Amino acid sequence: MSVWIDTHCHLDAPEFDADRVAVRERAASAGVAHCVLPAVSAAHFEGIRALAHQFGDSYALGIHPLLTPAACEADLERLDQALGACRDDPRLVAVGEIGLDHFVPGLDRERQQFFYVEQLRLACRHGLPVILHVRRSADALLRELRRLPVSGGIAHAFNGSLQQARAFVDLGFRLGFGGTLTYERSLQIRHLATGLPLSALVLETDAPDIPPHWIYRTARARAQGQAQGRNEPGQLPAIGAVLAGLRDLPPGELADATRDNAVAALPRLADLLAPAPGPR
Repeated sequence: MSVWIDTHCHLDAPEFDADRVAVRERAASAGVAHCVLPAVSAAHFEGIRALAHQFGDSYALGIHPLLTPAACEADLERLDQALGACRDDPRLVAVGEIGLDHFVPGLDRERQQFFYVEQLRLACRHGLPVILHVRRSADALLRELRRLPVSGGIAHAFNGSLQQARAFVDLGFRLGFGGTLTYERSLQIRHLATGLPLSALVLETDAPDIPPHWIYRTARARAQGQAQGRNEPGQLPAIGAVLAGLRDLPPGELADATRDNAVAALPRLADLLAPAPGPR
């Protein structure tokens, strides 16, 4: 069985409260050896760390741009303190999920920018890569990354242009692809996922969000009483199989390559993914 790495999974989300352990067990049974769990607010820092230790996964600490309206400067102090306190925790692999969202209406862009820049500074201070939320904001993110160069990371759920993709790669980033590429009409995503060098790609689910096409429920189906499909990390091998087909690669080869790319983006994963030493 191929071994897969889910580089972005919100396993702490309330959608998993009823069956979180079973969800992670299903993922492991499907071949998902490791999940990276990004925090979205200061209130989630300890919980996300505990989950990563419970399941043998890894975590990132940060404040999501969609939650900046409720965040305060004291939360940045909490992040700084948490990154320092967890400095020697091998399961802390990045600062994230941070970034900018220029899609959702009504958000204060200046406030988002403030939290983004301050968190980049913390990533630089603590020597960690970042996991970026990129939603119609690639150019603004890149501008600050050139000014405050961090040690690479992952541009999560990437959906920018080829030029923007290459700019992130040139700055040491890998690009996250997931359920969106399973839709035949996702022409831009598929173009990027097949046209970029394999070394630029990592796989993710963003569970419970961004379900693949075989889970997604249309508005009409939801109106008829069908629940919206919940994405799970166990869907990653099937998503990976779609990408492997698009790139004309054996799934195992894609799994190996994207695992290596995840380690390149988040170097602390190397020790976590290393085989356990055998008996002497």
